[in-house]
Amino acid sequence: MCWLDWSLGSREGRLTLGRTPVGHPRLAMAVAARKGRTTASPHTSITTTAWPGPLDSWLSWIPLPKWALITVAVAGAILLLLFLICIIKCCCTKKKPKKKDRIGLCTVSNPTTINLVQPEMEDLEQAVEQKRRGKLQYSLEYNFRLQELKVGVKQAVELKAMDSGGTSDPYVIVYLTSDRKKRYETKVYRKTLNPIFNESFTFQVPHAEVSESTLVMQIYDFNRFSKHDIIGEVRLPLASVDLQHVIEQWSDLAVASKVEEEHLGEICFSLRYVPSTGKLTVLILEARQLKRMDSDGLSDPFVKVHLILNRKKWKKKRTSVKKNTLSPYFNEVFVFEVPFSQIQNVDVVISVWDHDKVTKNEPIGKLLLGCRATGNQLRHWSDMLSNPRRPLAQWHILQPPEVVDKALGLKSHLKLPLHSR
Repeated sequence: MCWLDWSLGSREGRLTLGRTPVGHPRLAMAVAARKGRTTASPHTSITTTAWPGPLDSWLSWIPLPKWALITVAVAGAILLLLFLICIIKCCCTKKKPKKKDRIGLCTVSNPTTINLVQPEMEDLEQAVEQKRRGKLQYSLEYNFRLQELKVGVKQAVELKAMDSGGTSDPYVIVYLTSDRKKRYETKVYRKTLNPIFNESFTFQVPHAEVSESTLVMQIYDFNRFSKHDIIGEVRLPLASVDLQHVIEQWSDLAVASKVEEEHLGEICFSLRYVPSTGKLTVLILEARQLKRMDSDGLSDPFVKVHLILNRKKWKKKRTSVKKNTLSPYFNEVFVFEVPFSQIQNVDVVISVWDHDKVTKNEPIGKLLLGCRATGNQLRHWSDMLSNPRRPLAQWHILQPPEVVDKALGLKSHLKLPLHSR
């Protein structure tokens, strides 16, 4: 680069090429600007540029433009401010508990006022139990010519969970109060609170008895090794229903009525079948809460096991008698030879009796198992056939003896139970 300078202050002009006079003000300032600082001549004020600080050095390493850094900083400041405002609001604006007016029941003498202030505990418990039991959909159709009432159990929704896993194993029992002995049961649906049944049952109801009957539909939770828990029920007086038309409707489940038929007791037994050998094993384990048959409030129970082949008496066995108890423990096993070709034609009748030395032995309750059975008895029998060589134990509720006898359909001279031992 060539600098051309004429020195006017000298007597003669000199041309300087390739170098710069040291004392020239303008040239000195140009050189200083190139080096990052400004230096003035004696006739000019001196200005210097400071070296970058730590913050500038740190910001120079961030690969973002300056406007983006400013935006992020402003947003962070706003968020921090909002956070501080929320903390201050939560700490300083806590609701103070209101002072409740205390009513001294000792100063109140009117019993009506006391009931208004402090309701009965039974009413509160019933209100709690009434909630969240679910709904049941059903249909009714009455045939005036045949005098038959057809009840259709459609489905249930939002049932109350009865098991620890938050589900239930629901099934429905249907009967009329005019004939409690005739009861129908739907299939059991596992682990669901919204079962779809779609089953129908027919009752013989004379037209004159329709207005005096009440249809009862109870939903139970099935338990193999304990008592079945009732979820809720629907009671429908037929006098309040217009049976001229087919009815299909939903009803809320209510708490089960405490006034029910007499409880006969429960029995637990195990079933096992081996197809290859044709051996049917019945293990009578125990019974509980049996009906009181003696004057002292106890019973002397024993169990009979009958095998019915093609509706005819075939084989029978019985346990020992347990004295003065309503919860006997037997643990007695019986083995029957039943060929696999005949297993579909065999019915098993298990009956609990009260032993009496003076008079005839009285039946307490009975159960029918086999392919012609219904409800839990049919399920127990089906589970046995589906799991050969495996013993399956289950609790069952005893049924009235006449109900089982009617279901067997035996002739009068073969009617069970037999009073001989």
